[in-house]
Amino acid sequence: MTCAAIIVAAGAGNRAKRSSDIVAKQYIKIAGKSVLCHTLATFLDCPEIDLVKVVIARGDEALYEDAIRPLFSSDLEEKAKAKLLLPVTGGETRQASVRNGLEDLEAIRPQTVLIHDAARPFVTADILKRCRNALKNDKAFLVATPVTDTIKRVSSDRVIEETIDRTTLWAAQTPQGFDYAFILNAHRKAAAESAQTFTDDAAVAEWVGQQVRIVEGAPTNIKLTNRGDLDMAEQSLGGARTAPLSDIRMGTGYDVHAFEDGDAVIIGGVSIPHDRKLKGHSDADVGLHAITDAILGAIADGDIGTHFPPSDPQWKGAASDLFLKDAVRRVTERAGRISNIDLTIICEAPKIGPHRPAIRARIAEICDLSVGRISVKATTSEQLGFTGRREGIAALASVCVQLPDIED
Repeated sequence: MTCAAIIVAAGAGNRAKRSSDIVAKQYIKIAGKSVLCHTLATFLDCPEIDLVKVVIARGDEALYEDAIRPLFSSDLEEKAKAKLLLPVTGGETRQASVRNGLEDLEAIRPQTVLIHDAARPFVTADILKRCRNALKNDKAFLVATPVTDTIKRVSSDRVIEETIDRTTLWAAQTPQGFDYAFILNAHRKAAAESAQTFTDDAAVAEWVGQQVRIVEGAPTNIKLTNRGDLDMAEQSLGGARTAPLSDIRMGTGYDVHAFEDGDAVIIGGVSIPHDRKLKGHSDADVGLHAITDAILGAIADGDIGTHFPPSDPQWKGAASDLFLKDAVRRVTERAGRISNIDLTIICEAPKIGPHRPAIRARIAEICDLSVGRISVKATTSEQLGFTGRREGIAALASVCVQLPDIED
């Protein structure tokens, strides 16, 4: 069941503009990347989403290209190439913009579609997964959260007239999800027959008589509406750049893999021709495994077997950069950063020296670090022990991680 996402980025966003900003809020940079880029990253990285179509305002083509550029120089490059479709121009209203996006998908005709505001960069993969599951049974839903504050109805002069029962009240968010054919026809009907301007797509579905179900969102999935929201987003998304990183952690990792019949070994994400290969449940990348364990050790978050157990068949033959990227993500989520990585490979053969530059470059790419922060060394064990007998390869890694100094 193909699921496409329409990201609505055609609005002017005037209320959110800061004095230094001259573009719509979806193009304002937060933590070095545009709001739109942050939003797209979540959708592109989520396996529940197959295709992504962005609706932009006429004349915003250059802004859009600048906004998405970081996606093509990051770990999401391949997913962006595979999932991100060409943008489409929006209309005079949000309703018209969404209809343009839906019409532009007609040649593909996905089974389902999620419609999301570009100015909600805090949507999570868990929310998207709940959305995809909801579409297995329902034609229409909206993400929402239960209202927790007491709601008062007031007069024009701000005198309380009534306290509203909040037990049945929910605050609507996006994404909102639909059977694609249904919502396309509903938008066409609304455009042709109704003078009403609908503020969201669930309202269009309700207008044609469709039952719309609630999928629970998250209080953090806010829409950036005013300048205060932008400041909050900068603090949240940019925390890793701005917080004092005074908690210095060291971690070490050690890994061993035996040889078996083959024609190449994978070390540090690089395939090295050899008369044997390394044996393991995944691709047996002894270097990346050691680095992954070193990072997890530095942040006291278990080890590689904790998060990717070899008993789980989904990791059979998996590329080890997946494990390392996950460890890096765990550092980032703690608002920390990796300062440097020192990897030592222990083997009699193959020769590591000729491949050292490629290994350093690949590790730097995976960890989003400069090559100057990556050290790769190689040594033999003077023909002693299992490595000396050429039975396998060992790797030792040390990593320095900097975290904000937060009291436990």
